[in-house]
Parts: sequence; structure tokens; C-alpha cells
Amino acid sequence: MSGSEEETKQELSVEEENETEHIEEPEEPEASGEADPAEEIERLLAEVESLKDKALRAEAEMQNIRRRAERDVENAHKFGLERLVQHILPVVDSLEKALEAKTSEHDPVIEGVELTFKLLQDLLNKESIEVVDPLGEPFDPNLHEAMSMVENPDMEPNSVFAVVQKGYTLNERLVRPAMVMVTKMPDG
Repeated sequence: MSGSEEETKQELSVEEENETEHIEEPEEPEASGEADPAEEIERLLAEVESLKDKALRAEAEMQNIRRRAERDVENAHKFGLERLVQHILPVVDSLEKALEAKTSEHDPVIEGVELTFKLLQDLLNKESIEVVDPLGEPFDPNLHEAMSMVENPDMEPNSVFAVVQKGYTLNERLVRPAMVMVTKMPDG
């Protein structure tokens, strides 16, 4: 190689080095956090607000769960007897029918049935089981089940004319509706 070729190569390599020095690289924020502290503070405040919101929501959810559990326990205590009451009601009905059919006042069997019926009524009252016996009252579809409609000019229309089977409530919740006959307006 001649001396001029070597000089040309050296000049080219010096020019390439100079060109690479002039290329500007994007500035990276310094890792020390001094580049933009306002943005970092803003990001941290947003994260704190997000965590506060999550904590409040979790607390509210826990309160809702606690209230639901308390209500469920209360209802279990209040209405846990409902199934038992439904099974006992036919016994109550049978005792009532037996007492309605009695023929003599001083029959020891009838007196035993009366005492048994009285004990059963006391038990029902003690457990907040109330009788729905709406004879003469206005018909209430929430508590009564109409078996038939009867014309009766002596009674107000839509009144209970006869009770076929008494109804019962447990802590004011209907266990069995009263089966009734309801009056209607006379035709004509």
C-alpha cells in the first residue's frame, strides 16, 4: 500500500469516529429519581388513593357479609320451627275436629283431648305461632285462600263467611293460609 492510501484510510476512520460522537442519544432519566420528582410523587399519590379505595371497599364488603350472616342467623332462630309447625298443624286440626264432634261434657276421653289441645295451643303461643281465624273479617289474599264464593245479603261483600281450615303464622310469616268461603254481591 502506498502512503497516500494509508492516509486516506486514517482520515476515513477519524471521520467515522467523529460522526459517531455527534449522534445524540436520547436522555434517560437518572436512576436517583432527581430527573422528575413531581411525576414520582403524583404516581405514588395515585397508588395511595387506589389502595385507600380498595381498603374502603374491602371494609364495606366485610360489613355487608357480617350483616347478612347476622340476618341469616336471626332468621334461622326465628323460622327454624317452620317445617315442624307444618307437620304439627294436621294434629292441631284433628284435635279441633274431635272437640267439635264431642257429644257429652263429662266424657274422660274428651277431657283428655281438651287438655292435650290446650297444651298444644300453649306451646304454639309460646313459640310465636299465631292462629289466623278470619271469620267475619274482610278477605285478605295474603292470609286467606278462598275456597268458594257465596251470596249472603246479611254480610258485607268480600267478607269471610266461613272458615274451612284455620291458618297459622310463625313470627308474623304465613305458614299456612286460612281456607275460607267468601261472600259476594247477590245477583239481581
